[in-house]
Amino acid sequence: MCGRYTLTADGEWIQLSFNLESVDGWGEPRYNIAPSQEVPVISDQGPQELSFMKWGLVPPWAKDPKSGSRMINARSETAAEKPSFRRAFKQRRCLIPADGYYEWAKQGKRKIPMYIRHAEQDIFAFAGLWESWRQPDGGWMNTCAILTTDANERIKPIHHRMAVILQPEDYALWLAPRELMPDEWLPLMTGPQPDQLHVFEVSTQVNSPANDNPMLIMPVNAQQQMLL
Repeated sequence: MCGRYTLTADGEWIQLSFNLESVDGWGEPRYNIAPSQEVPVISDQGPQELSFMKWGLVPPWAKDPKSGSRMINARSETAAEKPSFRRAFKQRRCLIPADGYYEWAKQGKRKIPMYIRHAEQDIFAFAGLWESWRQPDGGWMNTCAILTTDANERIKPIHHRMAVILQPEDYALWLAPRELMPDEWLPLMTGPQPDQLHVFEVSTQVNSPANDNPMLIMPVNAQQQMLL
């Protein structure tokens, strides 16, 4: 799964990486992006600009937007069929820019935070889905979710699922303004290969969304060395 991630790149680098016309609204680097927060996305309805959506997908038929807190991830194997995600999978896909994400490894009763980066891409995109929910005041709230797949051999010792990270050459297809056929989208859902990911332990400070600073993505060993 993916429950926290980072986007520390500046606006210029995001703009160049995704060939955007505008990155208006992007501010300071973020080292601990958490569910329910506003996150930058590139949607199929605005592929040349950053949009901002709440992380945690709320289906259009939901009675309570709090349901989004349970839908920060969508299983790629079933998203095209599940009622909560199938319309988005057909009509509302997006890229969610990131440069790393966190996963917690179980060691006995402890949960050890691990930081996962792409070894070949300084900035990448999760495969995402988005929806619009009509608010009681008549306005619209846009929300999103990150697709996941079976963990590869690098991630499996930490968790049985991992985020779907797309290759840059597949961005245009994922954002295509039409329904994708299985033979088009299935190959995109495999995620990175084991040797494409770099994984290391980080500080438990990341456990609190209130913490958001560069120390969170520093390897534990490096932090210990700084204290000597």
